[in-house]
Amino acid sequence: MSGKMLGLLRSTSFFALLVASPAIAQETSGSAAIKSEAEPTPQQDNQSNAASGASADPVTGAAAEEIIVTGYRAALGSAQEMKRRSDAIVDAIVSEDIGKLPDNNAAEAISRVVGVQVLRYNDEAGVVLVRGLPDVGTTFNGREFFTAEDRVLHLQDFPAGVAAGLEVYKSGTSDLIEPGLAGLINLRSRRPFDVKDTEIAGEVRGSYNDQAKAYDPAGNLLLTKRWDTGIGEIGALVNFSYVRTTYRNADRYADSAVISPAGFNAEDTADDLTVTTPGVGQFRFPANAGNFYEKGIRHRPAINGTIQWRPTPDLEIYAEGLWQAYRGKVLRDGFNVNFERRDINGVAPTLSNVVLVEGEPLKAASFTKTGGYVPEFFRSTQDDKTDTYQAALGFKWNSGRATLSGDFAYTNSKYEADEDSVDAQLATAPTINVDWDVKGSAIFDLGDFDKMNPANYVWRGFYQRHFVTKGDGVQGRLDLELETDSAWLPKLQFGVRASDRTALMQNNNRYAYTAGLRMPLASLPTGELELINDGFRGDPQRFQNWLMPSRSAIRGNVEALRQLSYASVQQLTVLFPNDGGIRDAVTKFATEEIPFDPLNGFTAKEASYAMYGQGKYEFDLGGISADGTFGVRVVNTDGEYSGYSRVTDANGVAQIVPQISRQNYLDVLPSIQTRIRFSPQFQMRLAFNQTRTRPSFGQLNPSLNITRNSPGPDGSPPQYAAFGSGGNPNLKPLTSDNYDATLEYYFSKNGSATLAVFYRDLEGFISNYTRDVMDPDYGRIQINRPENAGKGRIKGAEASFQTFFDFLPGLLSGFGAQANVTYLDGTNALPTILGEGARQVRITGLSKWAYNLTGFYEKGPLSARLSYNHRSSYINSYNRNSNEQQYAGEITRGISRLDFSASYEAFKGITIVGNVSNILAEPFNNYRYYNETQYFPRDLRIEGRYFSLGVRFKM
Repeated sequence: MSGKMLGLLRSTSFFALLVASPAIAQETSGSAAIKSEAEPTPQQDNQSNAASGASADPVTGAAAEEIIVTGYRAALGSAQEMKRRSDAIVDAIVSEDIGKLPDNNAAEAISRVVGVQVLRYNDEAGVVLVRGLPDVGTTFNGREFFTAEDRVLHLQDFPAGVAAGLEVYKSGTSDLIEPGLAGLINLRSRRPFDVKDTEIAGEVRGSYNDQAKAYDPAGNLLLTKRWDTGIGEIGALVNFSYVRTTYRNADRYADSAVISPAGFNAEDTADDLTVTTPGVGQFRFPANAGNFYEKGIRHRPAINGTIQWRPTPDLEIYAEGLWQAYRGKVLRDGFNVNFERRDINGVAPTLSNVVLVEGEPLKAASFTKTGGYVPEFFRSTQDDKTDTYQAALGFKWNSGRATLSGDFAYTNSKYEADEDSVDAQLATAPTINVDWDVKGSAIFDLGDFDKMNPANYVWRGFYQRHFVTKGDGVQGRLDLELETDSAWLPKLQFGVRASDRTALMQNNNRYAYTAGLRMPLASLPTGELELINDGFRGDPQRFQNWLMPSRSAIRGNVEALRQLSYASVQQLTVLFPNDGGIRDAVTKFATEEIPFDPLNGFTAKEASYAMYGQGKYEFDLGGISADGTFGVRVVNTDGEYSGYSRVTDANGVAQIVPQISRQNYLDVLPSIQTRIRFSPQFQMRLAFNQTRTRPSFGQLNPSLNITRNSPGPDGSPPQYAAFGSGGNPNLKPLTSDNYDATLEYYFSKNGSATLAVFYRDLEGFISNYTRDVMDPDYGRIQINRPENAGKGRIKGAEASFQTFFDFLPGLLSGFGAQANVTYLDGTNALPTILGEGARQVRITGLSKWAYNLTGFYEKGPLSARLSYNHRSSYINSYNRNSNEQQYAGEITRGISRLDFSASYEAFKGITIVGNVSNILAEPFNNYRYYNETQYFPRDLRIEGRYFSLGVRFKM
């Protein structure tokens, strides 16, 4: 992180999945009927083709009359049976499994599935990667679900009682809603027909975060009942959930921009830096270093409910609704030291005591800076909230040889954030002693600076932002399944689906830069200054704390700060009459409400229409049976995206230009799956399918910010006619041809060993790049925007094993183990630089190795689980060095995680549960290559451990 760091990350939700119950899914053709504690639930878009428990022993083939699904064994067996019988290549985790994992949310739980990885921030898992790719389709009960303006379901947002199972489809069938390049994740909810009669279940839990030093409550209550009435069987379910979490993260960083004293060919050159250390010559170092702390409280209330009605044995009708919400209070503190800028009198800094890294020429290890620009810092306060609603109606009608089903839903989601930030700087530039790589990042001190003296702090500015993003959509589908008289083609499936989405983002903000008035920070209408809390745990950072107004003082005096800012920028117009930014601030701060800014927003309308046809086949060859599916899905996407661009000429005169773009494209996506069963225990799968992933609405935003350059003093044209940034309405969907093969051996009801190999031939990864383009209107410009990368490929392998050691005597038979490992090798071509060819690099976000090791114990009333997760290093991004015309990368180091959970059934239906999450508390750590072989560390972020204790009940 560098500079003011006011590009803030949206807070994401986080919850604990609390209630355990069996996952029940619809059976596939050609498999024995299953009886369990509950009857099958109808699935959306035919996405679940598995059953809870097992219909037949995979070793003996004998039919099982009834299976009661409880405990780790049954949960593992249920997920294993789903994998074994599914039409697609799928891995799953069921709710009994999630309820007993030592995890805070579903995204954490799914990270233990083979081939799945997650990205964590602020003590919770967020982005989910499947086989190293973030381009994952997501559905809720087989239907599209989204938050605000995006396209995806956020697993960390879902409340406890919603999840009956999580299904990771790594190869798609034609009846699935279009998966992403990496596959599709479906979250399946509980329904009242999943239980026999009446059930009351839930959990009350308290947790403690050792870094935030806070205690938080959580609770979940699920009520469900079934009735036999004169109009048929009726079931109702309602679930209430509330989770509060408090987090605090501490980050020390070095800038990604690497500079050098004047006259050296680096990315950037600092002007006239004085170096007094004799004999060191030229060298490189990051332009900034600093601290960044974030603390927040997340509240997540949620309610979901379902009514099912079965008027006849052949017809089922259901209605379901979900409200999930987020309420957050966030506090961010940043302190930044700049090592290149001049002071207000134009005097550049002096570097002394320079020590270079031994064995690495031209790279600074440490030095002392005097003079130059003063350190800057800020305190940002934010209140934000999300409300997401989905209502759905559906039916399933079986007429004998034909089954017709349908599902129709409306979704509405809105996220809103209000931010108020006080900026400050030191009154004078202290002596800065910096070491660039100590335990993963930079550390520094301010010499003899007195941090407790309010006179050392000056008000620098006031920033306000009101951010809104929202979306809504309607969708509907109809599916028809026909049984035929053909032995080799027993089923045909057809379906149609339509959806219509809108999305909007608006980011209004204003900033009053007041440093020129030299007003004491203590003079603000926010009362006495306080020493901020840092959140470090035994870290070597030497400077950690400084004075700022309290959060409550800032939030409680927003209007007074706005009025003071307005008066201040009016005063500054007299001192700096030619400063256009100050004049703009006078206009924006004249009213209490932040003015609407057309340049900081976009709207989108997008409709998609899909149809598919699919056949299920089966045949025998010399005692070896085979079955599978083949089909095609055809999807038309029609979108309109609008925004505004700003074009500023060489004289600083800006023109606002409306922008509207359209996209309409047709995708034809074939798929074929084959399962070859050599015996009841041993089978092989082969699969091929094509996938497309649409760009996000924000990436398709047609708005650009273009600033033209002036000619040189002699009238010569500049190197770049203009600089620009923005979205890219010309982005194409990401495309992939996917090949998969698996070997699967099932040696018991909850024991298996599987091996998978896969290959992805892909094109069009989207990422932000700064590169040169020839624009028909402006000529050669340098622009930063989302771009499609070139062709690429991913190849990899997965292996997994799970079992309970039932052969051991007595209490030892309660032990079990689960292990999986994923290997990935993937590259793609970066966008070309003018005059150069495309360059193949590692795909961003892809770890070469990831593995999970889990040990279980389950005997009588006691259950316990210890889980270890590791993923190796991965590339965050690529950046082109402006002078050296090459790409350099930012890399995150590998990280491990250890979690523990245990439960004890003290009485029938009453279980005491305890979890410890993130036991190792390994820090997040990344580093930036500034040429092909050398790098500086960047962020070192320390996160908290969670301890929780609760009581689960079921009656």
